[in-house]
Amino acid sequence: MCGSIGTRIRKYLDERRNHRTRLVTKDGRCNIEYGNVKYSKHFAFLADFWTTLVEARWRFVFFNFTATHTLTWFIFGLLWYWIVRNNGDLTWQNPSPDHTPCVWGVAGLTTAYLYSLETQTTIGYGVRALTPHCPGAVALVTIQSVLGAIINCFMCGLIMAKISLPKKRAKTISFSPMAVISPRNDYLCLSIRVANLRKSLMIGSQIYGKLLRTTTTQDGETIIMDQVNIDFMVDAGKDNLFFICPLTLHHIIDKSSPFFEVAVDTLHNQDFELVVFLDGTAESTSASCQVRTSYIPREIMWGYSFLPVISRSRDNKYRVDFSNFSKVVPVATAHCAYCFHNIKGHHHHSREGQDNPGFEVIEITESQDATKM
Repeated sequence: MCGSIGTRIRKYLDERRNHRTRLVTKDGRCNIEYGNVKYSKHFAFLADFWTTLVEARWRFVFFNFTATHTLTWFIFGLLWYWIVRNNGDLTWQNPSPDHTPCVWGVAGLTTAYLYSLETQTTIGYGVRALTPHCPGAVALVTIQSVLGAIINCFMCGLIMAKISLPKKRAKTISFSPMAVISPRNDYLCLSIRVANLRKSLMIGSQIYGKLLRTTTTQDGETIIMDQVNIDFMVDAGKDNLFFICPLTLHHIIDKSSPFFEVAVDTLHNQDFELVVFLDGTAESTSASCQVRTSYIPREIMWGYSFLPVISRSRDNKYRVDFSNFSKVVPVATAHCAYCFHNIKGHHHHSREGQDNPGFEVIEITESQDATKM
């Protein structure tokens, strides 16, 4: 029991440590914060208020929706109260029996607020109504109706914009949680897998990567976030992917690759982050979106390959088995890229090792006076 709790605690702390050291989380969020921003720069967010509202959380959108309508109802309620008060329509003003009010049924602040709400929302219960004897009241009802329509259009557009954000489409595109390194077509490749969970296509899909690491220049300058381009490709090329089914994307580890100096026993000791981007346009909405994920060294498996996910059924239809999407199998792989390219016979180096032809097999006979343990 205690051992199980301790294991869970260590696993939780390890996940928290990995989360803090990532620049991009597995679901694509950027783990970065800004400091020492000048106060005047915050007004730039108010100037670009539409983007600020669209990117706000849903609870703030609902709060703004409720507060905007309630505040305008109350402000116009005060204006209606001021009009009927100046006309002597209120109950405590004791209007004469032949008095003509500006608004029927408004005799106090509460009824003025209710009339403002009914006017802006076009409810019209029939108890309170405007009379044509007050020009100021006619002008105010016109202004409130136009302003209410503008507010409704703005809020509806804001909600629709948030619902149709392209990043929601990105939720239905999934990357494999692990990357693998294995030989493929006489090349040593780093491979990842990506799937589109919807039947609608992603048009013009392009995938690329950035390797983030800390480097030191020849002048002694330390670059905390040095970015190196990582090219990915499928068998048909790297441009305009036909993203109708899960794809396995490959990065060839050659002498120009930053992974060329990495070996199986040094991979997990490296300090880097591989960020993978997928750009495309949704077929159904024509909205451009970007999907991101990242892999740290412990999420790259050396000497493994993905299981196939596409098969053909008996009725001659293609079938995608998502149960094999993240499953891998061990394959014979050289223990480093240098060995794969330069040492003959290492193209299919097993993970358990390989016999060295330079050694001779000799028999050692046990001496009679040897000490047995």
